Amino acid sequence: MAERQRGGGGAAGEAPEDRKPQSDEARSAFTPPLGVPLPPPPEDEHPTSEFAVPEGIAPEPPGEPEGSAFTLPAGAVAPDSSTTQSTLLPGYTPPYGMPKVSLTKDTPWQDRMRTMLRMPVGERPAPERAAKQDEPGPPVPRVLDLTLRIGELLLAGGEGAEDVEAAMFGVAHAYGLDRCEPTVTFTLLTVSYQPSLVDDPVTANRTVRRRGTDYTRLDAVFRLVHDITSQGLTLEEAYRRLAEIRRNRHPYPGWGLTAASGLLAGAASMLVGGGVVVFVAAALGAMLGDRLAWLASGRGLPEFYQFVAAGLPPAAVGVTLSALHGYVDVQASAVITGGLFALIPGRALVAGVQDGLTGYYITAAARLLEVGYLVAGIVCGVLIVLYGGVHIGGATLNPEAALERVERPVIQIIAAMLLSFAFAVLLQQERHSVWVATLNGGVAWVVYGALADTAGLDPVPATAIAAGLVGLFGQLLSRYRYASALPYVTAAIGPLLPGSAVYFALLNFAKNELNTGIASLTKAAALALAIAIGVNLGSEMARMFLKVPGEAAGRRAAKRTRGF
Repeated sequence: MAERQRGGGGAAGEAPEDRKPQSDEARSAFTPPLGVPLPPPPEDEHPTSEFAVPEGIAPEPPGEPEGSAFTLPAGAVAPDSSTTQSTLLPGYTPPYGMPKVSLTKDTPWQDRMRTMLRMPVGERPAPERAAKQDEPGPPVPRVLDLTLRIGELLLAGGEGAEDVEAAMFGVAHAYGLDRCEPTVTFTLLTVSYQPSLVDDPVTANRTVRRRGTDYTRLDAVFRLVHDITSQGLTLEEAYRRLAEIRRNRHPYPGWGLTAASGLLAGAASMLVGGGVVVFVAAALGAMLGDRLAWLASGRGLPEFYQFVAAGLPPAAVGVTLSALHGYVDVQASAVITGGLFALIPGRALVAGVQDGLTGYYITAAARLLEVGYLVAGIVCGVLIVLYGGVHIGGATLNPEAALERVERPVIQIIAAMLLSFAFAVLLQQERHSVWVATLNGGVAWVVYGALADTAGLDPVPATAIAAGLVGLFGQLLSRYRYASALPYVTAAIGPLLPGSAVYFALLNFAKNELNTGIASLTKAAALALAIAIGVNLGSEMARMFLKVPGEAAGRRAAKRTRGF
């Protein structure tokens, strides 16, 4: 039966192998039957981004390409290297970067260091030097010692407190001590250095025990500071040059200084109306006073008594000539006035007023007090002789007759130049600066004479204007030679010193005419202040209108508090 069924099945005409089912390799279970369309491919085979724009939505228009901070905005002109910060568009960073504080080396170090000294510590630019990984830090104790020694020489030479601080800061800054603060208080020098905000500061100080007038040494120190700040001298080279400066002798011998003192007094006596005899008498009295002051100095007497001793001989010569008026017709007041010109501390007066005007009030007060003591010494020496001559010796000293002034332009100009020349020699100036100071003094007297005698201007403003020109010329010359302005200024103000006003005040005091004497002394003080203020104003005008180092390095106000 079964075979018949199988045989029946075979009777249908199909081969046995046709009736065998296909294997899994020949047919997939997921293959659609014939006549059925293929389904769409699954989404997994064509992944899409979640940020793709759906169908039927128009894409957004492309935006402007993102620019760079260093590309020039549309419509702006590309700046060149000479374009300054003020001409750039607001918010624009030039391709070469923002301008920095540039302390160029073609300007005097006084301006560069004074500008940085008046900046807060956090705003001061760091020195432009190539840093080396294996290079040790600066030897702080040696740098501070060198800084103090240079400041000592400058302060002992009569330099102003601001310039001394600027020089000290320049030396320390040149050797890598950026966070450095120098301080000058009359005769005390202090410098403090703090490596960082977390390190302990290192402080050193030095006291100036002896002071003298040697402008040759002062010029040498200025050149040394210039070379340190501009040419990068090593510490060993700087110490060697500093030792050479200390070993240098004065350019003029002692007898030359005594002769210069006599020439100064003689020229001053001719400036106020004296003749040849008065010239000789004033020169003799001044030279005797100079030798007597040197003798007192050699005995160790204080400077006050040295000025008392120096004021005795000129006054004695003048009183003696006045007592001999019946035999010798000499203007005795001109002799004493010439001697006073050689003694008035004009250098210390100018330095004291300059310190006060630049904000160093403690140093200014101390220097002006020193000037007061020196003037008191001169007053004591001259007044002793005048009182004895008027009340005991019968000398006929008349201040009213002495006030009569004779205009002799040529003689007075020559006398003013001789006075400046002698003053420059007394200050131990270099020979090339002596002639410049002499010409500057002659110009100062010409200006004063034109204003006071020809134009009829009051002596105080005339003196201030002439002293202002002296300060202006002195500052220009000092910037040209990268040197101190004192050698070109101090000797040039010699003809403007109030020697005659001081003499008239002392003479009236000796004759018990206190009101007239106080009026004359007040006039002398006004003239002295006019000289000092004029010199300082002329120097500030020169710095104001000349090139300053860099745009951001404007010269800050001298008064740190700005009045608040």
